[in-house]
Amino acid sequence: MNQPVTLFTGQWADLPLEEVAKLAAGWGYDGLELACSGDHLDVWRAAEDTDYLDSRRRILDQHGLKLFAISNHLTGQAVCDDPIDFRHEAIVRPRVWGDGNAEGVRRRAAEEMRLTAQVARKLGVDTVVGFTGSKIWPYVAMFPPVPESVIDAGYEDFARRWNPILDVFDSEGVRFAHEVHPSEIAYDYWSSVRTLDAIDHRAAFGFNWDPSHMMWQNIDPVGFIWDFRDRIYHVDCKDTRLRPPHGRAGVLGSHLPWGDPRRGWDFVSTGHGDVPWEDAFRTLRAIGYTGPISVEWEDAGMDRLQGAAEAVGFVRSLLWQPPSARFDAAFDQRQ
Repeated sequence: MNQPVTLFTGQWADLPLEEVAKLAAGWGYDGLELACSGDHLDVWRAAEDTDYLDSRRRILDQHGLKLFAISNHLTGQAVCDDPIDFRHEAIVRPRVWGDGNAEGVRRRAAEEMRLTAQVARKLGVDTVVGFTGSKIWPYVAMFPPVPESVIDAGYEDFARRWNPILDVFDSEGVRFAHEVHPSEIAYDYWSSVRTLDAIDHRAAFGFNWDPSHMMWQNIDPVGFIWDFRDRIYHVDCKDTRLRPPHGRAGVLGSHLPWGDPRRGWDFVSTGHGDVPWEDAFRTLRAIGYTGPISVEWEDAGMDRLQGAAEAVGFVRSLLWQPPSARFDAAFDQRQ
């Protein structure tokens, strides 16, 4: 598996893109999964200003980095969420928030996602990673009891809002890789099945495989790769440590802060948690995934500048060539 190892810039959006690119290049990353956050990529501006778009390319070129995917998790979240409130004002751009009217925010968020597909094509990128939001996530506990009709309406709302966005993705030849994640319309295995059903399995919509959120929900991340093998459009490497059960910690986290040792789980630096990485990469190879492997560096218990270079090395150690490829290469050298 000779694949690029990239850094997801979403966790670094407080830093200028120039600084993040310099760090990533110094650590040995091949390129970036560029987030539409901070000054890294403003798709409204990129859609209107060729010079601005060129400036993003120039920064990557100066540091020997390539662009393999762009990410718009935060705006995608606002497309379907209900309620829209102070949390969304904190994550979307002022142009999307506007006057804060909920339906207006959803409409402008959808417009930004359509623009994201167009900007991706201008940048020569065929994958956008992100979230969808969900009208029905507030009912995840199903108590007080929720009629089935409410859940049905939630999937219909997703399809109604996202099909026009995906039409633009289709026209641009770009795919949307949804990150299966709590608070989204597809947050676990069976909700992923139903999400695909809701949009008639259209090819523009697939998944970003990030095992961390599956592990703490007790979902087999390797089985997910195999069962959705035709929909794995992007891979994010983020690890999770499940704390030993001792009668106190629960998988929902108890509203405790990230990094609090009382939580039942937490994100950790790549390679030191509980994700079955070797099995996962064997399965990625078996399904023929050849796209980028993006490191999402998030560890509340560690300074973020510590370990990022080691994460590159760990991921590269998983990208071995299968025996037949090694034998073929050796044979070619003898000829």
